[in-house]
Formats: sequence, C-alpha cells, structure tokens
Amino acid sequence: MRMKPMLLVIALAGVGLFMPAAASAQKLIFVVRHAERADAGMQAQRDPVLSAAGEARAQKLAAMLADAGVKDIFATEFKRTQDTAKPLAMKTGVAVEQVGAADTAVLIAKIRAHPDDVELVVGHSNTLPAILKALAGVDLAISENEYDNLFVVVPATGTVTRVRY
Repeated sequence: MRMKPMLLVIALAGVGLFMPAAASAQKLIFVVRHAERADAGMQAQRDPVLSAAGEARAQKLAAMLADAGVKDIFATEFKRTQDTAKPLAMKTGVAVEQVGAADTAVLIAKIRAHPDDVELVVGHSNTLPAILKALAGVDLAISENEYDNLFVVVPATGTVTRVRY
C-alpha cells in the first residue's frame, strides 16, 4: 500500500521534468522609419514635418502599439521622427527621448540599459540598417520611398520580423 504514494510522487516528479520552464521576459523592440514627410516630390527640406498621410500613419502606429507595453520611446532630433512617435507617447504617457540621428552607439546603449522593457525606436531610412544590425545582426536596406515597415526585434533570439502597416 505504501508503494502507491511513492509511485505517485515519482510520476509527478517525472511530469515536472518534461514541462517547459517558465519563460523569462523577452523584451521587444519596435523599430520604424518616420512616416511620410511633407516635402515628398518637392525640393527636399532639412527638417520637414509629416504630410497628412504621414500623420495618419503615425496615428495608425499609435493604435497598433497602444497596448504593447511600450516603456521607452526613442526618436531622432528631427520633426518627422518626433511627430511619428508623438501619438503613441500621448496615448501611453511615455515621453519621447531624443537621441541624435548620428548617435547609433548611444541609442543601442540606452536600449540595452532597459533589458526587460518594450521599446519603440523611430529613425530614418539611412539609420535603421545600422540599428537593426546592432540589435539583431540583420543586414537590410530601406528604400527612400518606404514608410510602412515596422520591424519587431526580439534581441534574446536575434529574431526580426518585418510587418507592413
């Protein structure tokens, strides 16, 4: 009779060996290029604002990420990146932290300083490749006329998923 309780304990211990370990938190980093600029098709300005289409895209991004748990938002010093990040910042109450467009190393250090946070990075077609390379080892290019890329990076696995929005 004492054998049955011992078998039960052994059986339960064996089940525990085959159950997956509790998953640790893996932070996500959303990386986007700024939305459409107002000077598209005209003589390029140094720091243009967003076009109406760009403002609509920034609102769409905010709607998509409003419940994603974003704790940090980083954008460059330019109006178009700040204005792309602003709707999400307003929805979540998370301030947009400015990081210079040429300061990729500083940006990566800031991201890595918050290993358990979900973060949004808003950059440019010429800065996103270096950012994605540093975060996940991915080589890619972004065309000058592409504004609809949302990259979802899981640094713990090096996974990068591109979503068009």
